Amino acid sequence: MNRLRNPWVLPLSLAAALLLGLLPLPGVLQPLRPYWLALVLTYWLLETPERVGLGSAFLLGLLADLAFGSVLGEQALRLVVLAFILERFRARLRFFPMSQQALTLAVLLFNDRVLAALIHLLAGLPQPPWTVWLAPLLGMLLWPPLHLLLDTLRLRRRG
Repeated sequence: MNRLRNPWVLPLSLAAALLLGLLPLPGVLQPLRPYWLALVLTYWLLETPERVGLGSAFLLGLLADLAFGSVLGEQALRLVVLAFILERFRARLRFFPMSQQALTLAVLLFNDRVLAALIHLLAGLPQPPWTVWLAPLLGMLLWPPLHLLLDTLRLRRRG
């Protein structure tokens, strides 16, 4: 039942998430940027865990570290922690109503922000502005339309 009807959607959606993370934004909007990789990876971890897992999260995180010029391993660690939590609670999360899924994802994205702040603190890097703590709320608002879009693309019949 979980077979992909359109196998190209998985790699293209992850590539699009990576590109959305690289898209230049005005300085005032930069801290509000949602963590697109985490959002898209969350969808695939919930819907096709046989194709995406901890290894995929780690490799995607390393690729993102190289692309964004961040501390090597930072996003890899953040995405692996996210993937681990999602894999642990996948059976419950999949059957939550969309509103509860969105709230749960906001908590996971907030956890990601805490982890990023801790990594920056330990590495001696400057902390980002306080407005980055609003990005998980934006991710929560984006979850229902993103989920619907990816579901539509993944399940659309060819022909």
